[in-house]
Amino acid sequence: MQAPSTVTTSFSDLLAAAGEGARQLEGDGVLSLALPLTGRDPLALLSQLDQGDRFRFLWDSAPGLCLAASGRCNSLELSGPRRFELAQRFSAVSLGRLAAPQPCPPLARPRVLLAFSFFDSPLQEGEGVPGVQAVLPRWQLSRQGRHCWLRLQRSLGGEVSARSVAEELWEQAARLAQLPADPNAGQGDAPGPAILERSSWQQGYRSVVERGLELVEAGDLRKLVLAVRQQLLLAHPLDPLQLLAQLRQRQPGSCRFLWQRADGPALLGASPERLLTVRQGQLRSDALAGTAPVGPNAPQLMHSDKDRREHELVVEAITAELQQSGLYPRRPRHPRLARHGQLVHLHTPITAALGDQQPLALAAALHPTPAVAGLPRRQAMAALRSLEPFERGFYAAPIGWIDSEGDTELRVAIRSGSLQGRRLELTAGAGLVRGSAVERELAEVALKLGVLQQQLTGPQAASSRSIS
Repeated sequence: MQAPSTVTTSFSDLLAAAGEGARQLEGDGVLSLALPLTGRDPLALLSQLDQGDRFRFLWDSAPGLCLAASGRCNSLELSGPRRFELAQRFSAVSLGRLAAPQPCPPLARPRVLLAFSFFDSPLQEGEGVPGVQAVLPRWQLSRQGRHCWLRLQRSLGGEVSARSVAEELWEQAARLAQLPADPNAGQGDAPGPAILERSSWQQGYRSVVERGLELVEAGDLRKLVLAVRQQLLLAHPLDPLQLLAQLRQRQPGSCRFLWQRADGPALLGASPERLLTVRQGQLRSDALAGTAPVGPNAPQLMHSDKDRREHELVVEAITAELQQSGLYPRRPRHPRLARHGQLVHLHTPITAALGDQQPLALAAALHPTPAVAGLPRRQAMAALRSLEPFERGFYAAPIGWIDSEGDTELRVAIRSGSLQGRRLELTAGAGLVRGSAVERELAEVALKLGVLQQQLTGPQAASSRSIS
């Protein structure tokens, strides 16, 4: 068998590792094998991976980790108040029972991929998205800097042997090595389609904001984040990977993501907000609240009393949740300005030593932050259920991964959309505190929707007519 020119491990070495893994499993279980490749772009090659049951995932925080995955080896799907706990257990069991006999750098570790919904269960049973989806993928292509690894995970048994897994991985690596370094070059520059129709949202949102402000001004809530959803009908279908290539150019400081099952809608976006990251026992969470457009007046955000109060509520809530979980969080005294695309936000990073806490238990404590829900949390969640006329689904919920050593990254799925064929669904929200004005909140949501639309469809999208 001819060696792929980009692989630094010989096939005999790979076969020996596969045999060792099979002995560890005693012939029954999941074998996980990996090969190093020369620099490949996972975003560009995701469409080339065998998708198995047509699940695909992208995590693009380049110049940090870029990860593409497809197919499912093991998976979990459930709803209910214990979803974070059960997702942690599924991840630990799935990764703990793997036979991964080869040494590899952190970027190449096996990962369980995670997508939560905003609420732990949909309003109507059997409708909406489940409380959590967790997937141990079949294929995983990861890159960081100049290093790139391809991983294959298969359950042994029947016609699937250790040797057949090694051969499948070797052949896939050889095939990818023969492709152009970037088969989708130029996608990010492609003009967007015309927008034929868009749903109107201002009038309905105005009445919802007015009712939300009544709760805030009456003292029932300290903060409430109300969202709006807009439907766009495009002139022609869009490829989610083309949109992600555009987001890489337009939102370089954010983490781009994709979650898509079968032929269903694709969740995609570019999140500026980190719910939590765990690296070598150190945790970081981001407080991100307060928004202004990029421009000469953006620095005034630092001096906005309303935005500073809104931001400090988020910082205090995250810090308090970590303290209640037994951690000792640290934070800078003042926020800084963080630019993400055409928007600027107030940003405060919060760090702590993880100790013996489980990452997803902390995620359960932190989600949802006041940046996307409100305060007090329980009352804010109840208000969102009664005031917002749609299911939030994935919007503003955690999405990310956990690896075999417990390192974890979860982003908040904001600046996102749901794409299926010619239909693109956008969601954006604004935070209400005392002193908020209805017109200003409508203007903030219009700004976010406009920026999101431009980032996802491009500046050449034509004007459209509104639909009710």
